[in-house]
Amino acid sequence: MGNPFHRPVLLKETIGLLKIVPGKWYLDATLGGGGHAEAILRAGGKLLGIDCDKEAIEFSRKRLELACPGAFIKIIWGNFAGIGEICQREGLEKFSGILFDLGVSSHQLEAPNRGFSFNRSKILDMRMDSRLGVRAVDLVNGLTEGELYELFNKFGEEKLARPIAQAIGHARSLGPILAADDLAAVVVGVYRRFWKGRSRTHPATRVFQALRIAVNDELNNLKEALPQTATLLRPGGRLAVISFHGLEDGIVKRFLHDKEKEKRLKTITRKPILPSEEEIRVNPSARSGRLRVAEKID
Repeated sequence: MGNPFHRPVLLKETIGLLKIVPGKWYLDATLGGGGHAEAILRAGGKLLGIDCDKEAIEFSRKRLELACPGAFIKIIWGNFAGIGEICQREGLEKFSGILFDLGVSSHQLEAPNRGFSFNRSKILDMRMDSRLGVRAVDLVNGLTEGELYELFNKFGEEKLARPIAQAIGHARSLGPILAADDLAAVVVGVYRRFWKGRSRTHPATRVFQALRIAVNDELNNLKEALPQTATLLRPGGRLAVISFHGLEDGIVKRFLHDKEKEKRLKTITRKPILPSEEEIRVNPSARSGRLRVAEKID
């Protein structure tokens, strides 16, 4: 069964470092297309999979039933910010491994009705969970230029945040910005005026990243979820986190540092593990992936 959702990044390295023990329970807090989950199940692990994207849940349920018939698996539609409550509700209190893959899936990027991609012309949505109230289109057209600047500067680390915010203000004075490619065109226009160098990523990448983080409250959710893992892991159990930009990686790095000082976790990866050149060649979206792993101290 093809996987339109996500080619799992750093799969071999992640599964190897999780040290799957057959018959033990593992928590995949970002189920996505089920790539890491399938590898855990094939290694004999039992799995609780969580995702806030209903389409991902429906896809992965079918995929894993076909790929791993008879496997022990529970799949829950929910946000990993509440993993402690979810696990308690499901009667699962201790895990031998917990995984977070914080990447956006290929399906989310390519689906025209989701608004994640600057190459699609449908409405700017960007909600991973359809139950959320605020969409990217609401922020783009509702925030002041000053608020847009703060958003792009803080969450996108965008060097041209101010002129981009001003350009959006001018564009929407002529009519609301509704489509992803319309917003991208505004950003490209700013880059043509201010940026003389060449970039290997699309000029709108950081603006779209900032909007996605804000709409889904990604950084706060991660800050809420990570402390719960130290309680959910059994002694010797491992936590693996794959992040894709510096803000996420910084949160993970600080969390692991704090828990090491408290003698609750021991960091296994002193430096983050990066994808090989071969993996990046096969899957260019893996380029910015960083894996950090820690182990629960007895």
